[in-house]
Amino acid sequence: MIFILEILLYLLSLIIINSFFIYPIVIYLIGKSKIEKHNDENYQPAISIMIAAYNEEKVIADRIKNIAAQDYDFSKVEVFVGSDASTDDTNHILTDLQKEYSWLQIFLSEKRIGKAGILNELISKVKNEILVFTDANTEFKKDTLKILVRDFSDSKVGGVCGRLVLLDNENAVREGVEETKYWKYETFIKTYEGSCGLSLAANGGIFAIRKNLFQSIPVDKAVTDDLFISLSVVSKGFKFTYNKDALAYEETGKNISAEFNRKVRFSATNFQTLSIFRNLLLNNNIFLSYAFLSHKVTRWFLPMLLLAVFILSWILVDESIVYFILFGLQIMFYSFAIVGFFLSHIKVQNPFFSIPYFFTLLNVAVAVGFYKFLKKKHSVIWSSTER
Repeated sequence: MIFILEILLYLLSLIIINSFFIYPIVIYLIGKSKIEKHNDENYQPAISIMIAAYNEEKVIADRIKNIAAQDYDFSKVEVFVGSDASTDDTNHILTDLQKEYSWLQIFLSEKRIGKAGILNELISKVKNEILVFTDANTEFKKDTLKILVRDFSDSKVGGVCGRLVLLDNENAVREGVEETKYWKYETFIKTYEGSCGLSLAANGGIFAIRKNLFQSIPVDKAVTDDLFISLSVVSKGFKFTYNKDALAYEETGKNISAEFNRKVRFSATNFQTLSIFRNLLLNNNIFLSYAFLSHKVTRWFLPMLLLAVFILSWILVDESIVYFILFGLQIMFYSFAIVGFFLSHIKVQNPFFSIPYFFTLLNVAVAVGFYKFLKKKHSVIWSSTER
């Protein structure tokens, strides 16, 4: 019995280590070895920009003006904004903006249909060959659109993800929200996945796909739209690249509570999305299956894996010094997380404690999201993160 528990502990530990350390090294080495292609810098296809909005009166006007300032041929641009029955001043602002910009088209839903419903509705109206997805609170650099679409000069590319830069909210930093540090790590992985044409989860604030590859987003079950769209493209055998020079900016959540609620919501929908594409685990492209397992499946089942490792090392603690050390390191890490929790409540931020706290809290959120997924308590109706 002890032997079986030891094998299980080593196996689960290896799965976690692979996800956070081995896989990033593998994707880096393979992505680094890829010959960089120089796509046509003058390539400017006709594009349709899509934004789903709900109660975005604080940011929607600035978002449209930011798009208007893009260095792009606007005779090839159409912008569609769908308001999901907003109850604030979003609809009035959009109506006024439409009078100012001829390329702006709006859809004002009279009832809540969710982000997926809004995007499906908007895409039924577009005419152009490239769909660009972004959010109401995102800001593009002046040349972002022009750089983002260059990769489509390669006919094998079905999607392109830009680089989303997260800006720390001062209050969030004091509360121990370490999203930007984690995001830098994720951006590193995304960069080299993109070099391999395997961007498995586009940044919702900045990505584009070919219109003919768009697969209608389910509305009968809540899914993560950007993850669903990304996986649907790569599952068809097309490349999904990552262009680090196509920059977009967003602020992190206002506070730790906002980040927690956002993570719970995304976790529930991510589990639903992953279940739809579970066949990717046995794809003909072995490397795609490895990437999907390492970067997606393992990450979303991480709370359960961590709990199992904790229990197993506790059971085996007297069997070997190795297990004793492993158990002790976990106790120390979670103790640091508890200290980080108390420091966040007095607005004191120290990375030694705030990083373990943030990591632990997000995994708790993932576990809550998994529970909601199992109990089907997640909804297709969404609210934007408090800003």
